[in-house]
Amino acid sequence: MIAAFSSLGAADLYRLLRLRCDVFVVEQHCAYPEIDGRDTEPGTRHLWLDAPDGTVAAYLRVLEEPGGGARIGRVVTAAAHRGRGLAGRLLADALEHIGPGREVVLDAQTGATGVYERFGFATCGPAFDDEGIEHVPMRRPAA
Repeated sequence: MIAAFSSLGAADLYRLLRLRCDVFVVEQHCAYPEIDGRDTEPGTRHLWLDAPDGTVAAYLRVLEEPGGGARIGRVVTAAAHRGRGLAGRLLADALEHIGPGREVVLDAQTGATGVYERFGFATCGPAFDDEGIEHVPMRRPAA
């Protein structure tokens, strides 16, 4: 599924935010403003895959960046659905939505860089700490 914030119903929004909070805030112990105001921007797109039980199995969002590029963020897979390639499926969908003519950036947890490298991303800066989890900036140039 892909939707702008204005197209999300209350139930879907709740399911998406619940997964993000369950993983980022509870599981990873990151006490930060998960609801950061960027979800509602007109250019933001929310992509997700539903699990058979009606929960959200995996999610990411695409943000518009200054200068015409895009940023992928909040990539998350529910614990019960990890190891099935769901993040990769969402990345492929996101990159198709973004199109080949735009640069795409993201901040990857260092343990997950291989997933992004398979889609043409390369590390473009030094590692940094984000709420106690090491990340690296990654970039995929416009084709």
